Amino acid sequence: MIDKLRHHWQVSSRREFFAHAGSGLGAMALASLLAEDKSHAASADPLASRQPHHAPKAKSVIWLFMEGGPSHIDLFDPKPKLNELAGQPMPASFGKPITAMGTASNTLMGSPRTWKQYGKSGAWVSNWYPHIANHVDDLCILRSCWANGLNHVGSVCQMNTGDILAGRPSMGAWVTYGLGAANRNLPTFVVLTDDREVIGGPKNWSSGFLPATFQGTQFRQGDTPILHLKSPKGVSTEQQRSKLDFLKELNQRWSQDKPEDTELEARINSYELAYKMQAQAPEAVDISRESERTKALYGLDDPDLAAFGTNCLLARRLVERGVRFVELYCGSGSGWDAHSNIEGNHSKWCRVSDRPIAGLLADLKQRGLLDDTLVVWGGEFGRTPFNEKGNGRDHNPWGFTTWMAGGGAKGGRYVGSTDEIGLRAQEKPIHVHDFHASILHLMGLDHLRLTYMKNGRAERPTIVGGNLVPEIWT
Repeated sequence: MIDKLRHHWQVSSRREFFAHAGSGLGAMALASLLAEDKSHAASADPLASRQPHHAPKAKSVIWLFMEGGPSHIDLFDPKPKLNELAGQPMPASFGKPITAMGTASNTLMGSPRTWKQYGKSGAWVSNWYPHIANHVDDLCILRSCWANGLNHVGSVCQMNTGDILAGRPSMGAWVTYGLGAANRNLPTFVVLTDDREVIGGPKNWSSGFLPATFQGTQFRQGDTPILHLKSPKGVSTEQQRSKLDFLKELNQRWSQDKPEDTELEARINSYELAYKMQAQAPEAVDISRESERTKALYGLDDPDLAAFGTNCLLARRLVERGVRFVELYCGSGSGWDAHSNIEGNHSKWCRVSDRPIAGLLADLKQRGLLDDTLVVWGGEFGRTPFNEKGNGRDHNPWGFTTWMAGGGAKGGRYVGSTDEIGLRAQEKPIHVHDFHASILHLMGLDHLRLTYMKNGRAERPTIVGGNLVPEIWT
């Protein structure tokens, strides 16, 4: 490397080299060339397993994304004061009214939920989530999250990528870039959706400015989980193997005198991964071998729960096989978006998600997988304490709840709080960047050191922000 830099700077001695490296412009050139060298080295085998920055607490992430914005004040964050003030304008003591859709002048709306304390921790959960409530001692409940987006497109994008504008890598892409693959026969980052398209679509699991290798792979249910992966009819496994071997031979002949062209080697590797997935992916998503008891645990015996329950079961099967990052969407297309009739809306989606998520937590725990699998729950924002259309709630990015379980997150505790009506994060506000930095930390990655050179700038997952939330794991 020093010889390369000496040639680049046209210096004749080590003394002159370090004089260049110590200057501002020299340091910038050094960083640029080091990053360039790292990028070139990685492109030959971008999915090679890499060492984490520090000892990880989690090997995999399962992100349960409740798209549309679940109401924290009706699920995990009870507000007696809100019920006391129901039907009244918001008192001035809570600050300037804010909402996304102009409902700040509406009266406050209490929660009709019944609440109970569960587990040794005595955490509060409403009657909308009776099955998840039995697992509160495994949950680290973050009650003071906040974000920047007002609408679904920008907010879903930020919760995935850190920015309300599209174009940046998703969290799963950063994890794949930072750690590489743990199983070379399956994608490292998998996305599972229900029967509707996610708001914003594939940009939410995009690799952004990172190489495309690191983007998420969307799985469908059924015997063809990955589109275009099956060989055409009449093409045997032996013929496919022979074709790939011949293609590899041609590519290697072409690249023999072009050692600097690492992109070609990366393409050869991608062909190999596709071939291996033809055998491995169908087995990974084949739940027919699971016991009836296990299927019932996830709610597969109830037609209303079967789609999301199947995805939760698939998530367990995937992390069991070394997939590092699995993201599941519940309510794709903003299903949880309850601007009106929150009672009907949330009753539906809570029922759809309650048993499957509780089943996932129980199954991971009984198999010894919860210790090193980080389960994340939440939406793109919460919902306001104001009534909208008389019986709904507006978007609330200023204060909402998420939770983590397993993977080093300490269960049976709260971190942070919102104000007495659930409008704003109050104690220990946790921004999306803090949330992301903490997830990466549990995976053994330092968000300040996980960088990629783009246009001369060392880009990182949390852009120019992000503070760890050590209360999650200490």
